[in-house]
Amino acid sequence: MDNIAEPRPRAAWPDFSLYRPHPAAASLRDWLGEAHRLTGELTQFLESGSAAVPLLEIVNPPLWELGHIAWFQEFWLHRGGDFDAPSMLPQADRWYDSARVAHATRWSLALPDWQATRAYFEAVFARTRALLDGEPLSDARAYFAQLALFHQDMHNEAFCYMWQTLSYRMPVAWAEPPASVSGDIEIPAGTIALGAGPGSGFVFDNEKWAHEVSLPAFAIARRAVSNAEYRGFVEDRGYARREFWSDAGWALRERLALTHPRYWRRDADDWSVRRFDRWLPLPAEAPVMHVSWHEAEAYCAWAGRRLPSEAEWECAAGACSDRFDRGRVWEWTSSRFGPYPGFSADPYKEYSAPWFAEEHSVLRGGSFATPPRLLRTTWRNFYQPERADMFCGFRTCAV
Repeated sequence: MDNIAEPRPRAAWPDFSLYRPHPAAASLRDWLGEAHRLTGELTQFLESGSAAVPLLEIVNPPLWELGHIAWFQEFWLHRGGDFDAPSMLPQADRWYDSARVAHATRWSLALPDWQATRAYFEAVFARTRALLDGEPLSDARAYFAQLALFHQDMHNEAFCYMWQTLSYRMPVAWAEPPASVSGDIEIPAGTIALGAGPGSGFVFDNEKWAHEVSLPAFAIARRAVSNAEYRGFVEDRGYARREFWSDAGWALRERLALTHPRYWRRDADDWSVRRFDRWLPLPAEAPVMHVSWHEAEAYCAWAGRRLPSEAEWECAAGACSDRFDRGRVWEWTSSRFGPYPGFSADPYKEYSAPWFAEEHSVLRGGSFATPPRLLRTTWRNFYQPERADMFCGFRTCAV
């Protein structure tokens, strides 16, 4: 098909047995069912008139995004990444292939309406459920079932980012995690295997493969920086003091006229924070959230600390898992996103490789909205350093 991005040639696909052990088909069926139900809950209110969102670089039109989730699952799991295999929905390849359909054009596509899009979404999942109730899965089928699952998990979290950005209500409740212990963990000098090794289960291509990295001794915080700690920076005029900011960070601060984190406001003698469509008292012990890499870097300069590298983060998370509190917010690191030695793209080649050339900073850990099945110590997330719409914060290291 002309003008459609092709997946990586099959001859160059990896040996999918390297991604064993695979979950049982019944587990994959149940997890995909969970993700499917959550997508439905997160989008249930949209047909009442909230689906027309403004054209912003950091969001997608919800109608397009729902169709894209269904298309991605159908394309990889049921069509094997083959554009010559017909879709269950005519024209779906031309509407929902994110590698081909430019972001800004997604608002002007003549897409199927909500009823038709949901029908496609349900039909694809029904076919998936039937597949996973059938014969034992090959290594390739198990790989693509997980790819579709984790892709949907990430889009579900992206819906949550979107509702925060747009001040929409959140149809799903998450409990605020309890306070965690502060202080540093001392890590001795040594060599670590950075990344995932064959035989460790499903991984994305940017995690491949484990390679040795030498680290000097370092001390890393047990938890992410809290609102109370970050408030000290704000109230010490941290956003007005040029000496703490890089050139790019100061330009961002000036462009957005920031005097405190996005979604904070001063109420009389105290601070509040917006969570989706509600303003709440700022929870002192919760991790600071919705701060950019530039803001994290400026805080570190003020506090006499620094951001950890992703190798330091992964080392501490693996070696000190009982003392290393994670999974509350995505955590910025000092590392720029790039390929590991010997990188090769997996079949969904647009996942990592197109972003290496642009400036993206690595985040680690996962947030309260990330399913536990995704919380591997080797998983690398990546965003441009000015972004703060994600559920992102940071932890620090001693200088």
